[in-house]
Amino acid sequence: MPPQEWFAERFNAAVFENELKWYATEPEPGRLNYTLADEMLEFVMSNQIIARGHNIFWEDPIYTPSWVRKLSGDDLRAAVRSRIQSLLSRYRGQFVHWDVSNEMLHFDFYEQRLGSNASSEFFHTAKQSDPLATLFMNEFNVVETCSDARSTVDSYITRLKELKNAGAILEGIGLEGHFWRPNIPLMRAVLDKLSTLELPIWLTEIDISKKVDAQKQALYLEEVLREGFSHPSVGGIILWTALHPNGCYQMCLTDQSFGNLPTGDVVDELLKEWETTEGGLTDEHGQYSFIGFLGEYKVSVVAGNESTETSLFLSRGRETKHATVHL
Repeated sequence: MPPQEWFAERFNAAVFENELKWYATEPEPGRLNYTLADEMLEFVMSNQIIARGHNIFWEDPIYTPSWVRKLSGDDLRAAVRSRIQSLLSRYRGQFVHWDVSNEMLHFDFYEQRLGSNASSEFFHTAKQSDPLATLFMNEFNVVETCSDARSTVDSYITRLKELKNAGAILEGIGLEGHFWRPNIPLMRAVLDKLSTLELPIWLTEIDISKKVDAQKQALYLEEVLREGFSHPSVGGIILWTALHPNGCYQMCLTDQSFGNLPTGDVVDELLKEWETTEGGLTDEHGQYSFIGFLGEYKVSVVAGNESTETSLFLSRGRETKHATVHL
């Protein structure tokens, strides 16, 4: 099976691992290259798959282009302004989310050089450049562990409020989720606390450490996915499992021939479990009701010699959802 077909059969959301990062799109000043990102975006859009934009800036200097690390003052300000405008004007309206300034609880490359309001200015400029995109913080070791003092849930909330108070238009909470041995009660408590902010929460880079064996990877992955899927404030889950010739960052779903590994079996089984397949006859009033998972549904209706197909979206809410289908 071609890899594109394998992916499109399973997933309705995607993120590009490295292809949008600044070091990939502008390795030298003014030498822009969006070829790979364009090709990947064309693929996901042609298959009705939404995509997250990852990322505009990465606060870790190791992953900042070497030529950018040499800039300061007005030269650096001009470079970051050009970066936002180039990236977001090119892809305006095409990515549903943008991780604006990645991992800012652990690193502060830009704020050290441009001042404490640099990140809030990034968010402001990004919203002007692409008003339809939801702008996210994105951070690791928030749901994964309680041993990292830099990225506790309270640190995340404090930083988010600081940015908003400084004028940042910050609309989403990104939790990377690079787990070793998941602490599910901790994960639930963190999600519960973050949900009080009433912002969309996405698990953005889920994987399990390769330090554990394949069976434990699968077991731990299932625990994390079930917890994330069941939490009412989690709007989406992204797996960090891009397959390269030498493997994956930490966790693969398949081998190089796209045969499932134990983690891939877990994903396939959960996708089947979480799919609602329903059918039956309407009552005397022409009504039919069912209980289903959230998401998009394809609906087929047959009455005598007439038939029609439509779609509906089941979204969050306490009230019963109603849809009318006309033949």
